[in-house]
Amino acid sequence: MRLIDTHCHFDEPDFADDRSLLVDKMSTLGVSDLIFPAVSANHWPRLRDICTMSPRFHATYGLHPVYLAEHTPADSVSLRHWLEQEQPVAIGECGLDFYLPELDVVQQETLFIAHLILAREFELPLIIHARRSLDCVLKHIRRFSNKKNLGGVIHSFAGSQQQADTLIKLGFYLGVGGTVTYPRAQRLRQVLANVPLERLLLETDAPDQPDSAWRGKRNDPTRLPVIAASLAELRGESLEHIAEVTTANALHLFKLQHEIL
Repeated sequence: MRLIDTHCHFDEPDFADDRSLLVDKMSTLGVSDLIFPAVSANHWPRLRDICTMSPRFHATYGLHPVYLAEHTPADSVSLRHWLEQEQPVAIGECGLDFYLPELDVVQQETLFIAHLILAREFELPLIIHARRSLDCVLKHIRRFSNKKNLGGVIHSFAGSQQQADTLIKLGFYLGVGGTVTYPRAQRLRQVLANVPLERLLLETDAPDQPDSAWRGKRNDPTRLPVIAASLAELRGESLEHIAEVTTANALHLFKLQHEIL
């Protein structure tokens, strides 16, 4: 069984002391690959350097909306350079966050549009943060999809069935993380039970968003099998089938190697 964590901030200092130990444990659990979404230009060099540690670590570069205060106008220019030089598997983490009132909406949208333009130009998938902003995210995706198809994943999807159906029609995947393990997330669980498995990706968002059994602890990629098992139970499908299809989805979207090391 092979699993791919499509959203893991494994470059964060939280993992400095036990990163190698976690990689060994991941291997025994079948977690083969990690996608590292970037959050700010200041973090790109660290992320790149850690990704050189393993061919199963995959970098993406972007400017996260929550870190809006850290971003400068020059960062969008720098992002183009990093995309050209480093050849990441995706662009992100980017998007819109309407949960935090201190984040300027106009600045966020301007920055998000810059990512959409780059994604279209470089033909790279997007890793999109869409906290309480999914309708606005969809508006911008539709605008750019009319000119050329875009692709990517909505990280930690928490929308409605209608929003899920719209995203899937536009060619996007839905990120499934620890939230699926919480019984109280009834609306989300119903959506994830009904959408095509071929449009779901597994993620931990480590060190954040732990599953229900790990609540209050630092999350890490070794928890991915728990998320996969919860999704399997929810959908009435085998864990092996969930692993096979979601891994194939990740391999396709991010153009990863298919062989198992």
